[in-house]
Amino acid sequence: MAHLRPYPFAALVRRALRELGRGGDVFDLPRAALYRPAPGLDLSVAFHGHRAATPLGPAAGPQSQMAQNLALCWLTGSRIFELKTVQVKDDLQIPRPCIDMATVGYNVEWSQELRLPESLAEYVKGRMLIEVMRERLGLEPETDPLIFDLSVGYDLAGLRSEPVQGFLRGMRDPTRLVDALRREIPAEWARYRDLDFPAAISDTVTLSTFHGCPPDEIGRMILFLLEQGFHAVVKLNPMLLGPARTRELLHDVMGYADLRVPDTAFERDTRWEQMAGFVDRLGRRAAELGRGFGVKFSNTLIVENHRSFFPASEKEMYLSGPPLFVLATNLVQRFRAEFGARFPISYSAGIDRGNFADAVALGLVPVTVCSDLLKPRGYARATGYLEALAERMRAVGATHVGDFVIRAFGHGAEALDRVPGLEPAERERALAALASGGDLRAAVGEAAHGAWRDQAALLNTDDYVPRATRDPRYAAAAHAKPPRKLGSPLALFDCVTCHKCVPVCPNDANFAFVLPKLEQPIVKLRARAGGGFEAREEGRLAIARKAQYANFADFCNECGNCDVFCPEDGGPYLVKPRFFGAVADWRAQQALDGFALDPASGTLHGRVSGREYALAPAGERERYSGRGFSLLLDPADPAADPRGEAAVEVDLAPYHILRWIRAGVYASGQANYLTELAEVGGRG
Repeated sequence: MAHLRPYPFAALVRRALRELGRGGDVFDLPRAALYRPAPGLDLSVAFHGHRAATPLGPAAGPQSQMAQNLALCWLTGSRIFELKTVQVKDDLQIPRPCIDMATVGYNVEWSQELRLPESLAEYVKGRMLIEVMRERLGLEPETDPLIFDLSVGYDLAGLRSEPVQGFLRGMRDPTRLVDALRREIPAEWARYRDLDFPAAISDTVTLSTFHGCPPDEIGRMILFLLEQGFHAVVKLNPMLLGPARTRELLHDVMGYADLRVPDTAFERDTRWEQMAGFVDRLGRRAAELGRGFGVKFSNTLIVENHRSFFPASEKEMYLSGPPLFVLATNLVQRFRAEFGARFPISYSAGIDRGNFADAVALGLVPVTVCSDLLKPRGYARATGYLEALAERMRAVGATHVGDFVIRAFGHGAEALDRVPGLEPAERERALAALASGGDLRAAVGEAAHGAWRDQAALLNTDDYVPRATRDPRYAAAAHAKPPRKLGSPLALFDCVTCHKCVPVCPNDANFAFVLPKLEQPIVKLRARAGGGFEAREEGRLAIARKAQYANFADFCNECGNCDVFCPEDGGPYLVKPRFFGAVADWRAQQALDGFALDPASGTLHGRVSGREYALAPAGERERYSGRGFSLLLDPADPAADPRGEAAVEVDLAPYHILRWIRAGVYASGQANYLTELAEVGGRG
């Protein structure tokens, strides 16, 4: 079973700073995809009294679990991060594969895949790495603020447990961990050790109310978090729409006839009136405590597993993507019909470039994304969301998000009429600013502007949701065609070189490397009875393409997403060269082919077709060894004068594979996680 392995902070810092300095890709992200703030526009938003430079962030999912994920999100414009949900049960056995984005989006994974102390360390490392990158890029914390929002679950006993309490304490006060990580920053970058790293990682929590959580338990969990000093958001489930409305939207309106939501999903989940009751009570208690409180739409939707991608043991799966957008926006509309603007709403469901600005126009903060970033171009897609928002803001003459909400759908005057307490002169100034394209906040002041924005958000919701509900872009017909497959088998080397497997990996586990075109006879050596060796040729080993692809096993959880988008059959995470960060991990995975370098000795270990080999430096020669043989070979002509012992016939094909991989992947200057790991002496 694959499992994630945290990466040394020193190596993360080295790679980030080197690649930012070179001006090329950063963590395999194309330089052109780096977010650049739009001149003259303020995209910042408020969340629980804190400020974030954009309303965008990753949802609690595969893009917010490890430090390099968080770095990639930040580089592409995320400024409010909903960290992956943690819980007391941190030794989950998640089925593999677990993510199916072939059409709309399904998954069977739902919580952290690291132990709680590892999750804490990854979140602190990610936050510190962002500070290092921000300093390197010359951005100021005051003008580029960000927020880390915790996500926890799934019952009160778990929240009260010492492991989860220790995690929460560490997020509130990470001083000891920060100080230890400071010392890990390499000497060549020692000036970054003195940065003003945050004294607290987060004081906000989104509670994940996993499907079937009793309403009373939800209330107790939120109350517990509020009383511990956290601002809190409760994530709600799409089953709140009820079976009739959910199925009407899925089947009759959007045409997803193959989706079946089991009756049990509704029977065991919170009903609308129960939700309304605890939201009202918790909102009042939060106000008494001086804490922020809001809701989030929405969690994924339980559907019956009708596909063959996931293991047959999984009878249910979780729907995301375009159809969830329609369900969740309908929930937003219904919630606002009941509560008005009383509670802030954060949002995550089917967000993409085409609707991100719309969600912002509804006054939703933050707007987080997961499924769309699992498609081709991966994290780079996020930059386009903010570009689209900037275009929309310019189109309506808004220079900041509050004015955009008021102007977005033309309901500014009607919303102004709903703002209580405005003097006639204030109203006239506001209408004049609205007509002239002026700054609306400056016209009426901060407090009145906030009320105006909230009323506009309500009107925008009632305007937009019915249109979005029947928009063909969310219907089944628009998402019925899976990614194209060519029918050709994937091989260890050479492929169609489409490069899709690299950006679609949420953990940045897949990477490209370069090899020259090579062709080598496959030579097999057999020891002669009287000494020496005889050689025979058996076919040829060739590299036809310059670009090659590989997998860093430490970051690969075998989610299967690269297989979905690979045009060839087999799956890059299964077929392409697999590299482990430590020899011990390579040895432990006896069932998997793969490679690992021992930085201390320079020995490259490999398992090819189930057989183990090693290639080690030995002066002018190289020691090539495996079961039943150990030979010293001349790299210029390994078959010419082999020396050593061999009780079996020795195949030199793995020898060449090891040499090529060492040159293409581990050579100094290569941009990948393995070279940086070797530079800092391994994972330890």
